[in-house]
Amino acid sequence: MYDNAPEETRYIYTDFDSTGQRLSGVSRYTVTFAKGAVPPVVPPVNGFWSLTVYNKEHLFEANRLNRFSLGTKNKSLKYNPDGSLTLYFQNESPGSDKESNWVPAPKDEFSLYIRAYWPKAAILDGTWTPPPVLRVN
Repeated sequence: MYDNAPEETRYIYTDFDSTGQRLSGVSRYTVTFAKGAVPPVVPPVNGFWSLTVYNKEHLFEANRLNRFSLGTKNKSLKYNPDGSLTLYFQNESPGSDKESNWVPAPKDEFSLYIRAYWPKAAILDGTWTPPPVLRVN
């Protein structure tokens, strides 16, 4: 098995929302990156980031969109009028107007991973931290 060097890849993950409750498909969640505060990576050639959903076995789980993550490579993400970016993680659709920013979550427990490839110093030294995972129901 091979691993990437820490300066090449950082994984930041959580199993819990901002209140300390276990992430579960029975609830709905959002993650909102403030304007200009998406994970800092070295663009445009090598660096990219994604926010990925894994089921309780830390595997992908089939869903109707065949989507397991969102990030730099998704060109259809819709930004909020203030320039922030809200992503949705829940089992059912958040509505057709928000589906471009939605990753279907399993019905059971799940985890969220930010995967940052070629992260900038702010990720490496911990001065950049992910926004909270907010439960919205």
